[in-house]
Amino acid sequence: MATTAVRNRPRTLRAAAVLGALLWTTSACGKDSSAKASEPDWQEPSSYTYTLTSSEGERALIGTFDITVRDAKVVKAVGLDESARRVVKQLPDQVPTIGDLLDELAQAREDGAHQAEVEHAGAGHPVRIWLDWEENAIDDEALYVISDYEPLA
Repeated sequence: MATTAVRNRPRTLRAAAVLGALLWTTSACGKDSSAKASEPDWQEPSSYTYTLTSSEGERALIGTFDITVRDAKVVKAVGLDESARRVVKQLPDQVPTIGDLLDELAQAREDGAHQAEVEHAGAGHPVRIWLDWEENAIDDEALYVISDYEPLA
């Protein structure tokens, strides 16, 4: 009967253990936590104005709006195109604050949306929010572009 000598290679085993731990740690972080970690700590003021262009998908909120927020509530919304004017007239409660848009982003991330991304301006406020709930679904996306943001005194 022949015997085979088995050699233990401590460095190889140690390297494999370290690699496994690294892979586990990286996968545990997930894409949302790394994206969120790089986002600025912007606090929504209670009063501001901004222009919102909402597009993509078959959502009720499509169009370009000039929005005034006071005490964290939309107090004035002007539709700048036909679709936005229809929203302002028929569904005025659907016109969001920037905080509402960020809440929608957070909910999409919590629900495991395929994409839930935000871009920020140098001052920290969001300028673009892209949501896509399901990778292969048609018309479930939302794109919010925020411009002309001005805090009010």
